[in-house]
Amino acid sequence: MRGVNTALFLITILLFNSVLTPAAGAVEKEERRWQDESIYFLMVDRFSNGDTSNDLSVNTQDPKAYHGGDFKGIEDQLDHIEEMGFTAIWLTPIFQNEENGYHGYWIEDFYETEEHFGTIEEFKQLVDAAHERDIKIILDFVVNHTGPAHPWVEDPKKEDWYHEETAILDNNDPEQVQNGWIYGLPDLNTENPEVKEYLFEAAKWWIEETDIDGYRLDTVKHVPAEFWGEFSEEVKSVKDDFYLIGEVYDTDIRKIAQYSDTGIDGFVDFPLAEQMRSVFQDVDTNTSRLFNFWDYNQEFFPEPYLMGNFIDNHDMSRFTRLAVENNMHPVTRWELATVFMFTVPGIPIMYYGSEIALDGGEDPDNRKLMNFNLDEELKEYIGDVGRLRQELPSLTRGTLEVLHNEDGMLLYERKYEDETSVIAINNTSGTQSVTLSSDQFEENGELRGLLNGDLVLESDDEYVVVLDREEAEIYVLTEKAGFDYGLLAAVAAVWIFFIGMFIYMAKRGKKRSA
Repeated sequence: MRGVNTALFLITILLFNSVLTPAAGAVEKEERRWQDESIYFLMVDRFSNGDTSNDLSVNTQDPKAYHGGDFKGIEDQLDHIEEMGFTAIWLTPIFQNEENGYHGYWIEDFYETEEHFGTIEEFKQLVDAAHERDIKIILDFVVNHTGPAHPWVEDPKKEDWYHEETAILDNNDPEQVQNGWIYGLPDLNTENPEVKEYLFEAAKWWIEETDIDGYRLDTVKHVPAEFWGEFSEEVKSVKDDFYLIGEVYDTDIRKIAQYSDTGIDGFVDFPLAEQMRSVFQDVDTNTSRLFNFWDYNQEFFPEPYLMGNFIDNHDMSRFTRLAVENNMHPVTRWELATVFMFTVPGIPIMYYGSEIALDGGEDPDNRKLMNFNLDEELKEYIGDVGRLRQELPSLTRGTLEVLHNEDGMLLYERKYEDETSVIAINNTSGTQSVTLSSDQFEENGELRGLLNGDLVLESDDEYVVVLDREEAEIYVLTEKAGFDYGLLAAVAAVWIFFIGMFIYMAKRGKKRSA
């Protein structure tokens, strides 16, 4: 009898769900664009050791030594990355580096892979494996400098390949910024035609040879804008839809925008990162400036949807550290920050280890070896948000309208064609309620929560959104389900059938016992 009751209950639930569950992706899928991607950023040496045969001078106890990460390790962990919904991977430089250049930025040979990471054939295998999963590969490319012991440094024939050694004492002096040596690294003279030609050819060679999909361009502001215009044209001639994202390390949007007409598609958004780090490291924070980034990006950049949204990287203390210093639970802080970063315009970029709330201070403490054996609660949450971002075009292509922004309680709308998403984030220490007029949406509708299953029905021309402290929800606007009399008749028929069967079986049982 218990089995009959269970079956009856399940059939009833399935019948109701077939009508009540909304079609989340109401907008038909279109051709994939870069703004639809989400990027997982990893430091090759600190991610995963898949091949111990290339562990040369590895010392995991020394934060400035190689720790064993390699191409094979990344390939082995593609499931891990894909499960979180990421569709692109950005790797720190993979080129042959000088001793202790675990990070990849002390390049010794632009045409060779770093032996600690593996061979070029193993890198091609990684690219192919990623492409089989529709995951794109972005390489970090450095044109501003080489390692201090590069053969060119001592070659008298290449004396004019570098700028004269000088320090950068004034960051407001363009000449110093472009020609000075960063951290004592020899600064390439990119105005020299021979240097330009070499760098252009190397950049194109990697695209032709390995079929990568984009470059993250290091230290953009330390290289003349004219160079970047030519560089962009050269590399984009090799592969259609090749993506360039630049790093202009500055929180002044105007300084970043100086490179907006160089052919670089987007830039890592430091002004937004500054605001997100400030807002989400604690509760009850001032959120008044959080959405300013979108107004600025639309004003200053031709493709504002191609900007890179990030909250920490390999050059700053980890966001987890900020949360810990505020005596906050890092996982919760990461959940709210993730929802915001993945649902506002721009391409989300998540630094490896964020999915386990990896802690770390300034460089090199922020570059610890990844641990794949920790609790996966946060990873699963990121995966849920990442998949919703893939399924809802409004989250990648839609307009942005702020509906409510007060003392940490945020509601904003993303709209694309016939699809409307509403994102609610309660970054406060108490339950919050926000009343929205039906004039903002439509009458006889409902907001169906896809992250936590919340449901907000329109009543008396209002939608009342209630969220517990430190929670977030991603809603889609749908028509109110109402009653389906055909469905009710079907449910009734199922119950009558099972009740009739029960009575029949009971009577047969009595006859047998008699």
